[in-house]
Amino acid sequence: MNFALSDDQRMMRETFARFLDEQSSVAQVRDAAQSGGFDPTLWQGLAELGAFGLRVPEEACGLGLGLMDAVVLMEEAGRRLASGPLAETLVATRVLALLGGDAHSALLEQVLAGDKVLSLAFHDVAQEPLQWVAGGAVADAVIARDGDQVVLLTPAGGAGRDEANLASTPIAELRLDGAQRVVLAAGTAGLDIYAQAIEEWKILVAVALASLSREAIRQASEYACERIAFGQPIGTYQGIAHPLADLITDVDGGKYFAWKTIHDIDKNLPDAGAQISLALWWNADTATRAVSQALHTFGGYGLSTEYDVHLYNLRAKAWPLVWGDPALLLEEAGRRLYGGEQAKLPEVGEVSIDFDLGDDARDMAGELKDFFARNLTPELRAKAHYSFDGFDAGIHKKLAEANLLFPAWPKEYGGREAPPYAVSALRKVFEEHTWSTHAMSTTMMVGTMIQKFGSDELKKEVLAKIISGDVICSLGYSEPGCGSDVFAAQTRATRDGDDWRIDGSKMFTSGANIAQYVLMLTRTNPELAKHKGLTLFVVPLDAEGIEVQPVYTFQDERTNITYYDGVKVKDSYRLGEVDAGVKVMAAALEMEHGGGFAKSQRAMVNSAVQFCRELKRDGRPLIESADARRRLARSELHVHLSEVIENRALWSAVQKMPNMGYGPMAKLFSSEKFLSDSRDLLDLTAPHSLSKRKGPADALNLAYRHAQGTTIYGGTSEVHRSQIAERTLGLPRTRG
Repeated sequence: MNFALSDDQRMMRETFARFLDEQSSVAQVRDAAQSGGFDPTLWQGLAELGAFGLRVPEEACGLGLGLMDAVVLMEEAGRRLASGPLAETLVATRVLALLGGDAHSALLEQVLAGDKVLSLAFHDVAQEPLQWVAGGAVADAVIARDGDQVVLLTPAGGAGRDEANLASTPIAELRLDGAQRVVLAAGTAGLDIYAQAIEEWKILVAVALASLSREAIRQASEYACERIAFGQPIGTYQGIAHPLADLITDVDGGKYFAWKTIHDIDKNLPDAGAQISLALWWNADTATRAVSQALHTFGGYGLSTEYDVHLYNLRAKAWPLVWGDPALLLEEAGRRLYGGEQAKLPEVGEVSIDFDLGDDARDMAGELKDFFARNLTPELRAKAHYSFDGFDAGIHKKLAEANLLFPAWPKEYGGREAPPYAVSALRKVFEEHTWSTHAMSTTMMVGTMIQKFGSDELKKEVLAKIISGDVICSLGYSEPGCGSDVFAAQTRATRDGDDWRIDGSKMFTSGANIAQYVLMLTRTNPELAKHKGLTLFVVPLDAEGIEVQPVYTFQDERTNITYYDGVKVKDSYRLGEVDAGVKVMAAALEMEHGGGFAKSQRAMVNSAVQFCRELKRDGRPLIESADARRRLARSELHVHLSEVIENRALWSAVQKMPNMGYGPMAKLFSSEKFLSDSRDLLDLTAPHSLSKRKGPADALNLAYRHAQGTTIYGGTSEVHRSQIAERTLGLPRTRG
């Protein structure tokens, strides 16, 4: 897996960034806006850097680079609000090079040199002779489709081409049927190249919008650190910080989804065409929300033209809307996903980014699939459940014997030292078989804590049983009055000779009814501050004085409340130093925070698609409804975004990059979209979805109930928003 640009692309990014910082400053963007939205000096400078030849083949005097190289330019252009029809010129110049031949080499040379501006019309002139063209106010020529021909048009000049518009860009409504025209190509081959250019434009604008959005949020975050209200920087207030955290997660997801779309085009994956439409729709929608929230963060000052954020607000609408209503992109994606519509995929050139988990991951995943094929009987499959209720001691033991229980652990502890990518692939196999990993995950956490902080006696008496698959563990963090604030624990541990006595209660100790041990957070010194005076123990659940009472949820699962009355624990079962539990807990919570629910989302969407194929509405399969396709496509997109955000977190951890909140992003986004999509898909397939009939109805029904808890356990969404605000955006510690 690789989320990094190549060395050449990083050098290119630095070059374009320096140039645009100098030549597309906010002051220069403002000046350009006042004079029609086009900056000739900037345009000439871009030409001198070879920008317009990035996608032009070398034999036509271009650089012959790939689409990812053009993405590098467009991301920097988005960050600096470059004034001119850059995306349109990049793709139109490629079309001219591919179709124009020697007859138009002079024009191509002038465009590459920045002496003339070439743009692209998005719609068939035969159907829309009058249409808006990006850069139409300054374009010397426009490439368009006219029926079964691709034509080069020279629009008439004169007044009216530079009329005022929302964002002061050089768009213009041009009458193209009367323009001077030259046929570049006729027939399928030429139309395919033109169609590929439109798809490439969508990707380029998508990444530009993602970069624009990120810069708007950066400016808002910077302001939120400086602006004081009620004696505090406004960034300390969750009402300011949390919306920005949501949006930076959406922005990063959109950027990397556009990158993944290019990767999937290169691999000729079946949904790549739909992903193009979804990438632009998502980034256009995200940009609108991001710039509005950024402006709102500035408060009344955001409305002032003296502040830069309003420029980002307006360009966020101007760039995508020249194509038309973004909602139509969602319809287009629906047709491509569920209606058989085919897109003409652009040639993307060399792609160095990689979203594949690798051969080792595939091999280990194949081994686990074979294990399930051999061991999961119909009775066991019927027992499968996403929660602790799906646990089976026999399968757990067999997984341990196959060294598939804790594969990432060192070999001395029964593991395989499997790389994180392989572990991720295994999780997917568990999800595909709907086999619960709850007991494995919590037991793995406890076992890891014992390896790091446990005594030799604890390792011998408990860790050995964990490794052999003979015991499982639950977590004793939350208390009835503490919720997510685990460090407010009041369960007491007091010295009792050489041992400890534990008194108190724990809430949501899931699995305690079947586990043998619980990882217990206790308060050992009430005189110290809340985050101090805490100590962790591994407590045998068969000890005298423990009572486990069930708490049933409407998610078809059982959790527990557990009571501890004079429970004796040996000091050797303590983890870490006395009163130093925060250090141990930090390691435990770091393992718990992150991950996501992309696999649950995938199963839900697949069930919804199956259901929509089975159900009839107005005498036709529901899947044929444009509304159903839109909503399914949106949910499908959310799965892709969850996967790419989760994979970015995984990759950054493997690369040992600084903790920038990528794990919390994965958990936050996937759980929130799982929740919102479960509601929507339940609505879409109503009233049939109310049933618990075996099949997609039952699956959607359960997905709706399952999703309700995902924004709570493993750290609530509010906790993760605060982490993202602090780690990703640099905002101060948040408070209510």
